[in-house]
Amino acid sequence: MIRFLILVGYTTLMMYLQVSGRLNQYINVHYRYLAILSMVLSFVLAIVQLILWNKEADQKPHEHHHHDEHDHGLNKPYQRGIAYILLVLPLIVGFLFPTVSLDTSIVEAKGFNFPLSKESVGDPDVETQYLKPDTSIYFDKTDYDKQMKQALTRYIKDDHVTVTEENYLEVMELIYNYPSEFIGKTISYKGFAFNSTKKEQSDVFVFRFGIIHCVADSGVFGLLTHMPEGQTFKNNDWVELTGTIHSGYYAPFKRDIPVVDVTKVKQVEKPKNQYVYRSF
Repeated sequence: MIRFLILVGYTTLMMYLQVSGRLNQYINVHYRYLAILSMVLSFVLAIVQLILWNKEADQKPHEHHHHDEHDHGLNKPYQRGIAYILLVLPLIVGFLFPTVSLDTSIVEAKGFNFPLSKESVGDPDVETQYLKPDTSIYFDKTDYDKQMKQALTRYIKDDHVTVTEENYLEVMELIYNYPSEFIGKTISYKGFAFNSTKKEQSDVFVFRFGIIHCVADSGVFGLLTHMPEGQTFKNNDWVELTGTIHSGYYAPFKRDIPVVDVTKVKQVEKPKNQYVYRSF
């Protein structure tokens, strides 16, 4: 019966995450079918466990004799207890622990570097991505270069690049990979403001939090912008901007990075889902 209840719990958790929208904060929405598949499998296995439990209840004397003659794994109470605790723990976390929407306080707490920062997360085995989405770690160099060049053809002929939630991470990766191809182009996109320094109030990063596959490879991605004179925004203000891309030296990174000279900007409402996802 305990196994049945645990499997029902996993089925309910998957359903809850999808209905509440919290699943979007854990995995790429393009992989939602995997969560649906796991929910269906958990439900089927729960039914199987219920049937087996009923059969065991009907054949209790025979089952006792069976156990006397055979030695099965996890037949000691403490072993079963540990196994059940490990299985129940994800359910407790999923149902009781609140999810936290990312904002500039995360960036301020960790700091950020370009293009990857191991130090900022305090774990040498974890790479948190900043500014540039990097999908090269999932492909060999030849396949990655081929995919990037193929994606570049969709934007290279246009003088104006419109960034949407669907192509946000793809465009940002292309801009950082091929900055010379985008210099002089006009770009329009939406994100939240992050003031990098108090000295240069016109230098504002405009970011989106993105997920490539799952929350483990999530990061904050966007561009440094030069706002029009006298135009300021507070951290976490959502803006929609249009400007021209050029390359500029950014002293904290000690390198040239793509920069947007903003010609038009307005404050907008925060979207219902603040995350963007990589499409493959």
